Amino acid sequence: METPVDPFVNASTLVGSSVQEGLARFFGFDQFKGEQEQVVNSLMDGKNVFVIMPTGGGKSLCYQLPALVQEGTAIVVSPLIALMKNQVDAIRSHSDDPDIAHYLNSSLSKAEMVRVKEAVATGRTKLLYVAPESLNKADNADFLRSVRLSFFAIDEAHCISEWGHDFRPEYRRLRDIISGIGEYPIIALTATATPKVQHDIQKNLGILDADVYKASFNRPNLFYEVRPKVEALRQVVQHALENRGRSGIVYCLSRKKVEEIAETLKVNGVRAAAYHAGMDSAQRSRIQDEFLMQDVDVIVATIAFGMGIDKPDVRYVIHYDMPKSLEAYYQETGRAGRDGGEGHCIAFYGLQDMEKLEKFLSGKPIAEREIGLQLLQEVAGYAETPTSRRQYILQYFGEDFDPTSGPGWDMDDNARNPPEAYEGREHVDLVLRLVEATGGRHRGAFLRDVLLGNETQETSTYAGEKLAAFNGKGVDMAPAEAWDGIIRQMVLAGFLKKKTEEFGVLSLTEAGEAFLDAPRDFTLYKDKGMRVRTTEPSSAGAALDEPLLDLLRSLRKEESTRLSLPPFVIFSDPSLEEMATHYPCNEDELLMINGVGASKVRKFGAPFLALIKQHLESEGIERMEDLVVRSVAGRNAGKVNIIQKLDRRMSLEDIAASQQCSVEELLDAIEGIVASGTKVGLDYVLEEYLDEDSIEELWDCFMESEQGSVAEVLEEMEDAYSEEEIRLVRIKFMSEVAN
Repeated sequence: METPVDPFVNASTLVGSSVQEGLARFFGFDQFKGEQEQVVNSLMDGKNVFVIMPTGGGKSLCYQLPALVQEGTAIVVSPLIALMKNQVDAIRSHSDDPDIAHYLNSSLSKAEMVRVKEAVATGRTKLLYVAPESLNKADNADFLRSVRLSFFAIDEAHCISEWGHDFRPEYRRLRDIISGIGEYPIIALTATATPKVQHDIQKNLGILDADVYKASFNRPNLFYEVRPKVEALRQVVQHALENRGRSGIVYCLSRKKVEEIAETLKVNGVRAAAYHAGMDSAQRSRIQDEFLMQDVDVIVATIAFGMGIDKPDVRYVIHYDMPKSLEAYYQETGRAGRDGGEGHCIAFYGLQDMEKLEKFLSGKPIAEREIGLQLLQEVAGYAETPTSRRQYILQYFGEDFDPTSGPGWDMDDNARNPPEAYEGREHVDLVLRLVEATGGRHRGAFLRDVLLGNETQETSTYAGEKLAAFNGKGVDMAPAEAWDGIIRQMVLAGFLKKKTEEFGVLSLTEAGEAFLDAPRDFTLYKDKGMRVRTTEPSSAGAALDEPLLDLLRSLRKEESTRLSLPPFVIFSDPSLEEMATHYPCNEDELLMINGVGASKVRKFGAPFLALIKQHLESEGIERMEDLVVRSVAGRNAGKVNIIQKLDRRMSLEDIAASQQCSVEELLDAIEGIVASGTKVGLDYVLEEYLDEDSIEELWDCFMESEQGSVAEVLEEMEDAYSEEEIRLVRIKFMSEVAN
């Protein structure tokens, strides 16, 4: 239950208050949540404390409240500038004193640093957020030795552990740095830590004696789903459109993919923004604020986004790329549904992506490679598990869960749609004997090819009597596409392991050898399509409705006669073909058809939409739950740059040079921009090539043309004009008449 927050709270009026008074006056709560009170009391008693509390569980209050009611300043070590800003803003929102909380990092000017240190020295600042790099600077350490401190809080403490998902070497030195400043209690906090990570953190910080508080990792309100990475971009757009106006986060591993997905969402009518470390801090802060203020619905980000962001109403988190560890996945999905409402967590999983992540590790030192491979193994295990995903996550963090009746037991795709099981004793025995016969020197793809009798360079190189007994033996036992999944399930079951020093090579484990000695029944599951090669979105596969296409062409001819415009100006043939494939039934859907801009929808769209609806009704056609994803080709930064340069009336030669392309390629790009529905101003260019009479003559040719092609007009004019001149007039014509 909440109580009114005291509007005149400041640092001095809180010091000496009880924690219960501070909770009510500053935060507006009558009671603590979960184990918060015990954590606060342990820290107030001067003990070291270790807290594992899921995202949204109230970790920050565990150190903020003790800092506010004690003498001195609490030092909060935080990994991200954006996180510090968010936390400081949140604390200041409860107080009339802006000096109650500050941060000290590289984003501050020298004058700002002086003001911050003055506020700390005079005791007005109760919480000072610092980056580990800032804490490591000699002048900052000297300053902190000179002021009164209360304790050190290590936020996002998993960054300390080499086994953690976001390991940062500078975090490993924190114990020495803190000891150099003085002896103070330490509270370490994280949302994700396996028993191994927990021990590593405590040992490194020298707090093995800490009071440990570990809340349940279960988030019953989150629905976990893993999908094959097939046309993933289309599915992301579809989910965002179906949840228009609701907040979501899409995670990718590369900045390039972040930009591409954000731009695709935007051109498909979603209020989206990109966020990654390549942006400057001011830009990242602005985007973060827009998301918090609901000016942006979807953030497409690298993992840098979201740590500690206090936005409770994120309704979905999508992993376009699988993360590098299950801890990272858990923490990132934990940003959904922090208000207790629904949260949908979708991850796209493809074999190619996992192989890419494994290859990235191949150049690392062997110890780091071993850790990385084990973490990836857990991620793959989660994606491919045929059982409860919730149970898999909770067991990973050392927590038991009943998959038939535990809280949220039916909130994952496997629980609602379990895969089909079958007896796999013979399959397992065959694979293990093949690995044994070939000395454990090959990858899974080699084993599969031998069992299916596929002739490859590797199987040919390794020809011999040893393979004869296995060649093609798997053909009748399982479908060809099933063997990758079978081998993978054997790795997850512990019968095979990947060699650390050799990328992807599989060898027998003790469990595998024991199975060979005494084969037993073993349950395998039919692949749900997870182990697929990554594919990008395509409109291929949908059937073209030829009768509808004929009707659309007839309508286009009627409209062209009525409006005295050439048919190609209204809608191009490729646009009509897309309409006859995807059946757009409203203006938003029509906008997704390539070559259709807002002006075309406004000028020409209504009769075409009416015709499509009438055709669906008369033919009894039910549309598939599908959509066309509008391409960002022609809408990337290079195209925007071209439009800006045209607006500045730069010559085509200069624009082409700036884009590192030929003038002909530049005209291709400008034609693409116009085709997507954007007007461009080329009059200043045309004036250099042609007089008004010539422009008018070519204009009339396009008005009378059937196809509107440059070749058609070039032939009609009998080479009186160059191809470039005709192209320029056509661009002007399409820009002004079609758009």
